[in-house]
Amino acid sequence: MPLNFTGAAAFGKMHPGAKTMSGRPEDYCLGTPGLRDVTLYTRPGCHLCEDAKAAIAPLLHEFGAVLREVNIDEHPDLKERFGSDIPVIFIGVHKVAKHRVDVAQFRRQLKEAGT
Repeated sequence: MPLNFTGAAAFGKMHPGAKTMSGRPEDYCLGTPGLRDVTLYTRPGCHLCEDAKAAIAPLLHEFGAVLREVNIDEHPDLKERFGSDIPVIFIGVHKVAKHRVDVAQFRRQLKEAGT
């Protein structure tokens, strides 16, 4: 069963204002994900986020992927970057979906991430 994390504590010791080599503020939450680690940028009350999470849940289980949920409201850089443009989903360090999830495409992306 995939693990669910909330908040920056799940992503190592970097803090919300930290920058990474790429300079993108969301990278500190990605930490050093495994090939099939899935990061869902979300916020409470986002119905599209809940829909996306429900759509990918069976695939996370099927592929043994780990789900990390990040509430963008807890991170000023992420809130500024994404605003209401959520959910955003990464597999590893690659953005694979925004707003809605194409389940067939997401399955293919998870499969390719493991190779």
